[in-house]
Amino acid sequence: MSNVSASSSHARMFPTRNGFWLVALGAALWGVDPLFRIILLQSLTSSQIVLLEHVVLFLAAVPVLWKQRIELKGIGFRQIGALLIVSWGGSAVATILFTMALSSGDLNAVLLLQKLQPIFAIGLAAVLLKERLPQNFGPLIILALAGTYLLTFGWSIPFGEVNSFIGVGSLMALGAAALWGGSTVMGRYLLGSMKYETVTSLRFIMALPLLFIITTMEGAPWQIHGGLGASTAIAINLLLQALLPGLLSMLLYYKGLSTTKASFATLAELSFPMSGIMINWMVFKQHVTIPQIIGFSLIWTALFFISSQQSKTVKAPDLS
Repeated sequence: MSNVSASSSHARMFPTRNGFWLVALGAALWGVDPLFRIILLQSLTSSQIVLLEHVVLFLAAVPVLWKQRIELKGIGFRQIGALLIVSWGGSAVATILFTMALSSGDLNAVLLLQKLQPIFAIGLAAVLLKERLPQNFGPLIILALAGTYLLTFGWSIPFGEVNSFIGVGSLMALGAAALWGGSTVMGRYLLGSMKYETVTSLRFIMALPLLFIITTMEGAPWQIHGGLGASTAIAINLLLQALLPGLLSMLLYYKGLSTTKASFATLAELSFPMSGIMINWMVFKQHVTIPQIIGFSLIWTALFFISSQQSKTVKAPDLS
């Protein structure tokens, strides 16, 4: 897709620093997902939860898409391809690959390989979006990845031998990281010719058919135990999960991404593991270690300098 071109041929200029922090805020909201998912998993499988969540999001997205329907007339094959990468690749396939990698591969190796997502996004952004990075961007990437490593593994070495990285599980983890990185880049490309509300709505709507197929193939029974009280709790948690780490987070994410380079945005997404650590500490009372605090500080330091290095304006992607 190196010859992708946005339908809008004129260069638009945007302020960028606020957009970077909107991406970070949207990604941070993904960290509250366990607050709702932990109750839902008592009665539903992961694919059933994601399917029901997207049904709720579909109901919210259809009126928005109807309002923005004029934009749909300008969608070409390249935009459809980008949308499939965002909705099917980033939302469904990457999550499935990562889940399968965790169950079939070395856990620490899989987690470490998943942290390569920013590298994929930065590389794809350079090739597809022709993004150029500041001269001192490299050290900040290393700083952010080092902080993420400390959040995940602390001072320990996450693998005992090189063979931990060789296997089907590792390949699936790399595939998930590549798809998530590609989803960021393709989302940025789409926002060059579409409003962020439209991209968000299409992401949810287009993912729904694939999720129906996946859930059907899984064949797990639909059953909720506990009577009316349990059903009400599940419905409330499902609604909150769909609206907070689902709808609100993606609206913030794509609004911020519309004024942020994909290579910068992929590092802003590192706010996700940080918020997850905070939720685990404040809600689930999990102990926070010194390495995690150091990692937290390193990531925020990197994010601060990355956001300050963005130019005052950035062009919307207009490639050929």
